[in-house]
Amino acid sequence: MKKRTYRLLCVLASTVLLVTGALTGCGGSGKSGVSKGDGTQQTEENGAEEKKAPKIDGLKYQKTMQLKYATGFDVYYYKGGYKLLDVHDDRQYLIVPEGKKKPADLDKDIVVLKQPLDHIYLAATSAMALFDSMDGLDSIRMSGAQASDWYIDNAKKAMEEGRILFAGKYSEPDYEMLVDEDCDLAIESTMILHTPKVQEMIEDLDIPVFIDRSSYESHPLGRTEWIKAYAAMLNKEDVADTFFEKQTKVIENLKDFKNTGKTVAYFFVNADGTVVVRSSKDYIPKMIGIAGGKYIFSDLKNTESKSASVELSMEEFYSKAEEADYLIYNATIDSPINSIAELTAKNELFKDFKAVKNGNVWCTGKSLYQATDIVGNLITDIHLMLTDGDEKDMTFLYRVK
Repeated sequence: MKKRTYRLLCVLASTVLLVTGALTGCGGSGKSGVSKGDGTQQTEENGAEEKKAPKIDGLKYQKTMQLKYATGFDVYYYKGGYKLLDVHDDRQYLIVPEGKKKPADLDKDIVVLKQPLDHIYLAATSAMALFDSMDGLDSIRMSGAQASDWYIDNAKKAMEEGRILFAGKYSEPDYEMLVDEDCDLAIESTMILHTPKVQEMIEDLDIPVFIDRSSYESHPLGRTEWIKAYAAMLNKEDVADTFFEKQTKVIENLKDFKNTGKTVAYFFVNADGTVVVRSSKDYIPKMIGIAGGKYIFSDLKNTESKSASVELSMEEFYSKAEEADYLIYNATIDSPINSIAELTAKNELFKDFKAVKNGNVWCTGKSLYQATDIVGNLITDIHLMLTDGDEKDMTFLYRVK
């Protein structure tokens, strides 16, 4: 605790220097390297050949977590309850069982997570639904969102009752609270990559940082399957497996929707007038396809980063989406629109869109970005939209008039 208190004073001093543009660091550095192992492994269960599991001196490999849709991580199990959570294109995390020590010669770039992890600071809002779905909210002690920001009833209730505390948003965490509450893990969204000094400051307090990259998954169930990564941290794999299988069946039951041939544009308008859409290989276009529609952008990708979001000029968007049968305004980031007038106020060109003329403009609710556990509901909503179904049966979409 003394060590953390010292580091907190150091971090607070660094914050002051950062404001004046003179930050030089305070003895810590962000961890960036990833140690990859080699050697094809066999499972104890069926002897099938699996992905190459990293070799860790002092630990004996047992098996690899089975994943169906997620491609952004893997979990490797070792004898004695040790687990290696490998987040692709990022870091590896060794989960050390309660009462046990990390291997003596562990690669310095592997981040250690010591169980029990029950004082988590959760700044990645999309992960809260996954913790809730596996009855893991007791492990969340601090949140990067306030009670009024949550659409998840159990999370809102936990904050109102003081079981989860507001510890500042991801870009401005309450470092003193993180120390006082003995934070053992900070779970961040990829937004933290835009404020690297904040991540460094948290790590300078000896608090490991885990970055949720579920938004990079290309299949809607890939995002939901990240519940298994968090289950590994909490030893709740069985609960997570049961929940995920139910969600898989929901999606499988929707796969027989017939293709309507109708086109859909999914977007929002930035403050600077640019239009933000999703890349063609993102999970949203896949959901539109499963629902029986066709994403208007057939071959669009982000050439500057791995983000699924793509910025277009209004002219570029207009040239392709003007003839789209349906427009869905993405209000998970921007504010919802409640009238066609609000849409055309963003740009007069919207008046010429086919969907606007035909009254086929829809908007998502703000709760969608937190609902990583029930992605099938949006697919159902889109199908109802495409087939003139009853809006009352929708969970996330509403018609803009």
